[in-house]
Amino acid sequence: MLSVQNLNVKFNTRKGLVEAVRDISFNLKKGEILGIVGESGSGKSVTSYALMRILDNTGLIRANKMIYSGIDLDNASEKLMMDIRGREVSMIFQNPRTSLNPIRKIGVQIEDVLRRHSRATRYNAKQKAIEALRAVKIKDPENRYYSYPYQLSGGMCQRVVCAIALACDPKLLIADEPTTGLDITTQKAVMDLIKDLILSRNMSSIFITHDLGLASEYCDRIIVMKDGSIVEKGVTKNIFTYPKHPYTQKLVNATPRPEKNIRSLLPPQVKNHEVKHVIQDHTILEVKNLSKLYKGQFGSIQAVKSISFKIKKGECVGLVGESGCGKSTTSAILSRLIDASEGQIFFDKKDISMLPSKNFSKNPIRSHIQMVFQDPTESLNPRYTAKQSISDPLKNLTNMNNDEINTKVIEASNLVGLPLNLLDRLPHQLSGGQKARVGIARAIALSPKLLILDEPTASLDVSIQAVILNLLVDLRAKLGMSYLFVSHDLNVVQLLCDYIIVMKEGVIIEQGKSNQIISNPKESYTRLLLEASPKPPKLPNVP
Repeated sequence: MLSVQNLNVKFNTRKGLVEAVRDISFNLKKGEILGIVGESGSGKSVTSYALMRILDNTGLIRANKMIYSGIDLDNASEKLMMDIRGREVSMIFQNPRTSLNPIRKIGVQIEDVLRRHSRATRYNAKQKAIEALRAVKIKDPENRYYSYPYQLSGGMCQRVVCAIALACDPKLLIADEPTTGLDITTQKAVMDLIKDLILSRNMSSIFITHDLGLASEYCDRIIVMKDGSIVEKGVTKNIFTYPKHPYTQKLVNATPRPEKNIRSLLPPQVKNHEVKHVIQDHTILEVKNLSKLYKGQFGSIQAVKSISFKIKKGECVGLVGESGCGKSTTSAILSRLIDASEGQIFFDKKDISMLPSKNFSKNPIRSHIQMVFQDPTESLNPRYTAKQSISDPLKNLTNMNNDEINTKVIEASNLVGLPLNLLDRLPHQLSGGQKARVGIARAIALSPKLLILDEPTASLDVSIQAVILNLLVDLRAKLGMSYLFVSHDLNVVQLLCDYIIVMKEGVIIEQGKSNQIISNPKESYTRLLLEASPKPPKLPNVP
């Protein structure tokens, strides 16, 4: 169906030509799912954009052969490519919300594609759009047709994007990180849906991801890319069970699995001493019957309903559940960014629930409760250097002079492994892992007693995730902090956390010691979350 030989992509920049993809070659058979894996910047997405011919004017494509069903994509006219896109080859982009027009109803957006490729007329386009929504298992498609993207969850938006991509029955589907940002059960539902549609329609697919667990479950063959080149390719089972290239071995080794420990995610050559966490009998945080009610135009929404739990000094507690279960609302309340509707929060035996969130920044307790946010890019001020971001809470919450602040910034940077020569850089000049380190350094600069981590590794590559998780392990041991680790990735939670809390629809349905929850869950919902977790093949050298 698709044959690519010696594909090269360069970008014309102010500093000259930059090579993004170098001499990559592969074939795709009919009915096959080909996975392209690698870390950010490896050239995965650029490869897919080159196939679709949607690079901007600075992108230069050269290939010996780039043939789709007898059509030379490299030399095809733009008119022909416009006809191919959507009708023959379709693409699901990484962020569903940015892929959809925010001011047009989703049904109308599906109609646009159908009418562009003459698959519908103005008389039957609406009915076909509704059928496309039904095909991707959206409930009540007749009414959802009139919804705008902001009225849908991330999972629903991803299904709409799938409906648009599949509306014209393409023969080849390119999915670029289609599950980024989705919770674990929605991720499985979307991937199962895509695979079922591919099989039922006899399509082929290129699945681009940095999640090796997902690739191992859904792909027939794997291509591993690094720095714009293919370093290894083969049958999925062979790639994951017997990786040959050192880079592939590094990625496979860094993928969280039930049989591994947190230290074993790092490369073998990285020496790490084992740390012992001391969990004291002293309760640092106690939550009693906490509730949060949001009042809206169309009624009230109970985001959190009478939840209660404790965190001991030095303990790491995992808070897991699907999107919309109340995890982030709980985190925002505990960090005193928003107020609870009911309930009490005792921090170090002091009731802080009575302190209004708008004035909490002036309270001395603020410095003892800090938060690391989900997206390291969005949580940093784009106009602040790394040094300014880390020093900001020190300036606002302490009486330190400039010399003391500078000393503390250097100390925090060293603790998180952030090179000091990066302190003068702005966020856009840092990698994802470096930005994550800045966010953590900013949070620990005040030496907090409780650190709330909201999906801190969700957008990171597996090798960077392994480094950040081990960094958190070391910081917890050195500083004696307690963690509330919010995540939907149970593979990560079971490696990092001593205690797990499972939330569903604003309610805690189960909580207990980590090994107890993972090995013997009592609730069917917990079992569903565990079953939905990607399960990479077991490495032969792991006992």
